Amino acid sequence: MKKALKYKRVLLKLSGEALMGSKNFGHDLATVKKICKQVVLVQKMGVEICLVVGGGNIFRGMSAAEAGMERSSADYMGMLATVMNALAIQNVLENMGAETRVLSAITMNEVCEPYIRRRAKRHMEHGRIVICAAGTGNPFFTTDTAAALRAVELECDALFKGTQVDGVYSSDPKKNKKARYYNNLSYKTVLEKDLKVMDGAAISLARENSLPIIVFSIHETGAFANVIKGNGRFTVIDGRS
Repeated sequence: MKKALKYKRVLLKLSGEALMGSKNFGHDLATVKKICKQVVLVQKMGVEICLVVGGGNIFRGMSAAEAGMERSSADYMGMLATVMNALAIQNVLENMGAETRVLSAITMNEVCEPYIRRRAKRHMEHGRIVICAAGTGNPFFTTDTAAALRAVELECDALFKGTQVDGVYSSDPKKNKKARYYNNLSYKTVLEKDLKVMDGAAISLARENSLPIIVFSIHETGAFANVIKGNGRFTVIDGRS
């Protein structure tokens, strides 16, 4: 008897940096293809998927603001970078035979559809991979917060964050070999320890809506599908203490 899926609808959050591979800017096509293969594999398992992608591989609003640019303008530029990333992912996914829709929080009808919650849900119900672009459509909010917001709005069972490492650590494991690895964390602990997995607004929104966050390495082959099945190495952030 086939085991029932624990997660029927999920949101996958990707950073813009995840698309760079070994490059310092833009997209590494081989890396994007590797990530998209994982997304298609999970969809073929019967899971409805939406994605939120950052824009840091093209433009970082926070960095520009720190350099002197007006914050709102910098953030809007960052949102446009996420649309470019969404279109790149859409192109690769469709070349793999997947049906997709890009829905943007900033209206740009010639490029993609506007984000409408009911429309996004219907697309997923019809087997399309939905890529949510342009963050929340508002400055001063990160794409992490956008991911938590969309996951709650679209009634996802969990938010999966694909990162550069295989879970949450007490500090950067690439810089500190003694960094502690966490298998499970509460929302409260993440906020109190100021663990840099997602910003505080995203964690608080997840906590208020009992949305589990699963953190794993997006660069390990088949990791997304394994984590969906409960296998492999990952960190779960939820209401447990």
